[in-house]
Amino acid sequence: MRPDCISITARRGAPATRSILIVKQRFSPADNARLGHLCGPLDENLRQIEIAFDVAIRRRDHDFRLEGVRARSALALLDALWQKADTALSLDDIQLELTQAARGQEPKLGAAADEPVLHTRRSGLHGRTPRQSEYLRNILGHDLTLGLGPAGTGKTFLAVACAVDALERNVVERLVLTRPAVEAGERLGFLPGDLAQKIDPYLRPLYDALYDLLGFESTQRLFERGTIEIAPLAFMRGRTLNKAFIILDEAQNTTAEQMKMFLTRIGFGSRAVITGDLSQVDLPRGTPSGLAEAAQILLDVRGVAVSEFTSADVVRHPLVARIVEAYERAGADARTPRAGAGRRGRASA
Repeated sequence: MRPDCISITARRGAPATRSILIVKQRFSPADNARLGHLCGPLDENLRQIEIAFDVAIRRRDHDFRLEGVRARSALALLDALWQKADTALSLDDIQLELTQAARGQEPKLGAAADEPVLHTRRSGLHGRTPRQSEYLRNILGHDLTLGLGPAGTGKTFLAVACAVDALERNVVERLVLTRPAVEAGERLGFLPGDLAQKIDPYLRPLYDALYDLLGFESTQRLFERGTIEIAPLAFMRGRTLNKAFIILDEAQNTTAEQMKMFLTRIGFGSRAVITGDLSQVDLPRGTPSGLAEAAQILLDVRGVAVSEFTSADVVRHPLVARIVEAYERAGADARTPRAGAGRRGRASA
């Protein structure tokens, strides 16, 4: 089902360096179900593409008209989505593809033949970048995996997804999720409530991932049966965890002693994943991060894998990416000295 009737014209009066293109295309053979999947409810998918590529999309039945500087790129994405539109396309899928398209990467709506696919409530969950795919292979093939990199690269989410996949396939009997209770740059004081209520704010990202992958009701049932346990790192001392999938999140905020304590909790038939961002250490000044030390010490240990992510692996809403770019430009402008200001300073001197 390839698109046909493609025509490209440049709108009159547009600057030569940024020609505004008008692209007309018809998708055939006619397939109303596939068209509905492509456009989304109330054409929401098309609206997201318009915003991301700064183009105008008009359609009448299977005839599409795209206008804008990046009309060609938007058309290429529509073409790829049309090929995959035999089933409904979620808004998450559209936004992830827009993120990849913004980096000039080819659309990747499905997993490659040799790429691991996780079985969770979100069917066909797989890595969106080469490093994410390598990260999944490391987790599935090693007893201990370290995931290092900036926020938004999917370190925690993919680790929880692997844990859910292992639980669903009965590879492990329980999930143990933990993180150090370190405040991020602000003092929260004494929190009210019992133990669970006190540690809840620190562990909320792990809850969010579980709800997304298992659903709220299933997650609550597993908590009640003790199949899933979430606890602060301080409560791990003295335990040995057998047949468990253990995840230590925000590990950049562990001390060397805490990291060694955690690593010695791994029991028979267990698998562990440690995630963290070494650029966001909230430990007291002068206290080295246990994650940084462990990444160096364990690098050549058999059975241990280290995956390092970069900013190119960040997967987030296209609007967030544009906001970050705007702040970066504003910061660069603020650091650039103004010639006029320099002359005034010398004159007053």
